Amino acid sequence: MSTATALLAIGRPIDGPENLGLALDDLLATHTEPPALLALGEPTHGIAAFPLLRNDILRHLVERGYRSIILETDHFAASIVDDYVCGAATEIDTVLTSGFSHGFGAVPGNRELVEWLRAHNAARAPEDRVHFHGFDAPVEYAGAPGPRHALSRAADCLPAALRPESARNLDELAGDDADWTNPAAMYDPAASIGNSPRAHTLRLLADDLLSALHRASPGLRPTDPVAYDRAVSHARTARGLLRYHAAMATDTPDRIDTVLSLRAEMMADNLLAVVAREQHRGPSLVFAHNAHLNPAHDDAENWANAGALVHPTLADRYLFVATDASPTPDPDTLQHALAAATPHRSLFPAPSLRAALPASTGTSKPIVPGHIPLTPADLPGTDAVIFLTDTDGKRQQYW
Repeated sequence: MSTATALLAIGRPIDGPENLGLALDDLLATHTEPPALLALGEPTHGIAAFPLLRNDILRHLVERGYRSIILETDHFAASIVDDYVCGAATEIDTVLTSGFSHGFGAVPGNRELVEWLRAHNAARAPEDRVHFHGFDAPVEYAGAPGPRHALSRAADCLPAALRPESARNLDELAGDDADWTNPAAMYDPAASIGNSPRAHTLRLLADDLLSALHRASPGLRPTDPVAYDRAVSHARTARGLLRYHAAMATDTPDRIDTVLSLRAEMMADNLLAVVAREQHRGPSLVFAHNAHLNPAHDDAENWANAGALVHPTLADRYLFVATDASPTPDPDTLQHALAAATPHRSLFPAPSLRAALPASTGTSKPIVPGHIPLTPADLPGTDAVIFLTDTDGKRQQYW
């Protein structure tokens, strides 16, 4: 049997809500227990077809009991979006600008997502609303903020009697915010204050706050669980940011890799925190770049991504679906084989896909900068692949 014939036999066309729903239901049924987190990846940002597919998938999953969506955007800024989709009287353009990091509010499909969530939630009881979360660290391409805001929010949650003594000098230790946000620090370790004595003291403060919040949780959490969880998230993020700044200040060959791995650690912590918060309401859909979500991690000498860090905790309750597209794929590649078996959009179960591919299968070239095409080596960590041929692959500028 040829590869093309084999892939045609295993591919599930997902054009239209009915076909998409049937394919998703069959995929979910392959797990021994319902996933707590369905991770949907995209191969690059800004190509409209992928977030629009995400929106279609979310609508079906909500019918199956999913009650939250998590995007690759600032964990804290996302609360602005969540307030809006739950009824807050804010202008949607303000929400898209301030509630998304990385300029992602302008990504095609995100306005449609936010509008649909608000309309869906309007007539529903609070416990049945679909909530919006971000799981990214509050960092941008050119650097990271200082820890002042996160530490202050964490300290403010504690009664004065329970607040660590080390929090007394927070403002003095944090200093000028511009010291932390200096764009040169991303490229020049000497420009970072991440290894300064006050940065080290602030790292101890973050640890003290996390410990104090944990010890005070029986009294604080029942009163206002949302405020308590946010305080813990702020303390945890402050600790992560201080590690991030320390890595930027360290002049080593793997400096940037270490910085990226610390971002991945913060992303993983945020994902697990959202899953824990939402577990009594229903599963969650998370959407981000494939590179953040694929749990396959066989090389112990390389840093793990967020999916690989989350997977040991969730195990079979973590389901990863990768997506890809290539309007003009190179011959003898994974993309060429998938395109030949995809009328418009098709879902391929990864185990069957792996078995059908010749060992010589290669990978096509990227279609835009930032596109990371799927490779056969990505498939062991993947439950399914969705391939799209109904896109020209052009990216809309969002930054």
